[in-house]
Amino acid sequence: MDFLIKSYSELTKEELYEMLRLRAEVFVVEQDCPYQDVDNKDQKAYHVLGYDQDHLVAYTRFFKAGDYFDKASIGRVVVKQSHRGSQLGYELMNATIKALKETFYTNSIELSAQEYLLEFYKKLGFNPIGATYLEDGIPHRKMIKD
Repeated sequence: MDFLIKSYSELTKEELYEMLRLRAEVFVVEQDCPYQDVDNKDQKAYHVLGYDQDHLVAYTRFFKAGDYFDKASIGRVVVKQSHRGSQLGYELMNATIKALKETFYTNSIELSAQEYLLEFYKKLGFNPIGATYLEDGIPHRKMIKD
């Protein structure tokens, strides 16, 4: 798996299109959750694009503290359905955590996790904080890694 880390201004039009297509494929179509994915936050984010033989199959974005949450944060974690079950999610998250630490020099990271993925994030060192809440109709929990 090859991971590219790019700021918004470094993304090519093709990379931006692939990233938005993958996010819509999983978050809107597969999860049957109509929501506004294009949220004017991509411009502030760094983007982690995971390629398998020139096909985008995994993606996250990350932010410095204050640009999304109070702490540095990770969001839009997605692996194409055809590539799940192969530990790619862990590879993607480890690459993202490493890039975030190298970019922003912090070990404190926040994310909003879909509740069914709590164990996945716990294995990466994140701890749930507070109560469950609905985000776009899906149960989520705030999680912190220090």
